[in-house]
Amino acid sequence: MDGSMGNELLIRRSDLVSGLWSAQYLIDAPEVVKEVHLEYIDSGADLIITNTYSTIPSYLSKKNAEDKMPELIRLAGKLAREAVKDSKKEVIVAGSLPPLEESYRPDLVIDEEEAVPIYETLVKELTPYVDIFICETMSSIKEMQHVMQALHNLDNEKPVWIAWSLKEDQKNKLRSGESIKEAFRASASIEPEAYLFNCTDPYAITEGLKELKELTQKPIGGYPNVFNVPDGWTLDNDVQVSVRDLSVEKFLDFAEEWQNLGASIIGGCCGIGPKFIKAVAEKNKST
Repeated sequence: MDGSMGNELLIRRSDLVSGLWSAQYLIDAPEVVKEVHLEYIDSGADLIITNTYSTIPSYLSKKNAEDKMPELIRLAGKLAREAVKDSKKEVIVAGSLPPLEESYRPDLVIDEEEAVPIYETLVKELTPYVDIFICETMSSIKEMQHVMQALHNLDNEKPVWIAWSLKEDQKNKLRSGESIKEAFRASASIEPEAYLFNCTDPYAITEGLKELKELTQKPIGGYPNVFNVPDGWTLDNDVQVSVRDLSVEKFLDFAEEWQNLGASIIGGCCGIGPKFIKAVAEKNKST
């Protein structure tokens, strides 16, 4: 998989920092989004994820840009597809179906009546451009079920991957406190083709994979953060995250351990850039 989109965009154009986060780049610098996709592909990624993590009302409303949502989703899908075409490589495009409020706050998950239409818009606008959908950073069963309902309503026929976000105490619980086993069982109706953990401390992912491998024969994997998230954190508040000094070498150690646990899908989330992905890709080629 690829790695972080938001951090890489900031590295290239820090002047575009705003409440819209990565969606701001679709408005002001779409060429930079495509550049990041291409760098990940050049680094060895076999899968890239669309820049749709913040093309949602909770972000767009900060700049009164909710009306741009369908347009920005389509543009994100188009840029990912163009990057694959330009690369002349076989690369999967995954459509990101993200949390609709905050990534680590199951207590802020909105009601089904509000959530499902938003997910339906994401799915409808991304469908022409993507090969699969990835429900990522799911912090609770309720949040996951909203995505599942939208996919069901639209008779989605594309493969679906589920990626849960775990508490970082290594006790194999979603951010909501629900167990991996409970979440796995609740996802059965959409028959996911892969199960992952993301936007989570790599140590917690390691423990989660130990349990997940006992639940399924389907592909499993993970894409971690480089920081720990304390309770109550949001993108806009003053609660401080704890940044882990995760070197490329340590990331390779995690990747190897995950592969030994049966993982076949490995990438990066917040703070994991192209050099990390390149290192994993080159190591896999040499073994």
